[in-house]
Amino acid sequence: MRLVGLLLLTYLAGSINFAIIILRLLGKEDPRTQFSGNAGTTNVYRQAGRGWAAVVLLLDVGRAVALAALALGLLPFALVPWIGFALVAGNRFPCFHGFRGGKGVAGYLGFTLLISPWAAALSCLIWVIIHRIVRIPFIASFFMILTLGGAWIAASGGAAAPIAGTLATVLLIVFNHRKNVVAFLAERRRQG
Repeated sequence: MRLVGLLLLTYLAGSINFAIIILRLLGKEDPRTQFSGNAGTTNVYRQAGRGWAAVVLLLDVGRAVALAALALGLLPFALVPWIGFALVAGNRFPCFHGFRGGKGVAGYLGFTLLISPWAAALSCLIWVIIHRIVRIPFIASFFMILTLGGAWIAASGGAAAPIAGTLATVLLIVFNHRKNVVAFLAERRRQG
């Protein structure tokens, strides 16, 4: 029962999209109608600048850290990765924003921070390096997510339940980027 309650709480908390709320408060366009159509940090940066993007990132990461701490305190470790899945699902399919939200990358970063601060820091460094090379945020995000997922798998001790929860979360984030992948591949075909 505790797991079900925490899954629901996490989904609802993840459904509060700070990018949409902050841009609305600033009188800006809905981020889902601009640029990549993603309600996340990158589009806030594009629409409102670095400072507001940092605010959204900190809110997303802070919420995720709080939910991870709650999960680690209330559940066996084997079930905690499934809370991360509920967080990403809430971010992607937010009940408070018409089930159209972000991709869940910042949330997963914050969710991983407590179990592996070094992997979280390394994933940020990897994101920066890959982004400087390819200049495409979603590709850099894939490398970040693989690093974070690797941290969860390493912490799992080889147990099936946390590995399954981690893989489900990573695959959901990759799935959330499908439009980016399709657009990227179409652009490559046009160029080549």
